[in-house]
Amino acid sequence: MKKLTYLLIILIFFQAISALGGGFGLLSDVSGSSMGFSVEMLKHSPFTNFLIPGLFLFIVLGILPAIIGVGLIKKKLWSLKASFYLGIILVLWIILEIIFIREFAMLQLVYFLLGIMITILSRLKVISSNFKK
Repeated sequence: MKKLTYLLIILIFFQAISALGGGFGLLSDVSGSSMGFSVEMLKHSPFTNFLIPGLFLFIVLGILPAIIGVGLIKKKLWSLKASFYLGIILVLWIILEIIFIREFAMLQLVYFLLGIMITILSRLKVISSNFKK
């Protein structure tokens, strides 16, 4: 079904754009203060600043989804498989974020559900039947 494929593509690009912005913000100021964060938030994590989380956000959850999105538009099978793993990575990212920061924000719920939706949509037969190797 084309509508579900379009939804997956939109969700993937939404993830890419938001992570590129967030990752760039953290990389521009690894203290996080320009984004309203404090390194104190990281006291229960293995990080002393936002450099590594910013890199992960920018590259893995930003650049990679943009590449996956292009593959989805071109109906490449690899991009559908990559979407599945991206959804899982996003869900795990949010879980780890909650564990490390020890706080819960509504935005985390939004991205957790986004990861679930990406994972489910990428496994639907009605979508995968439209993709080629």
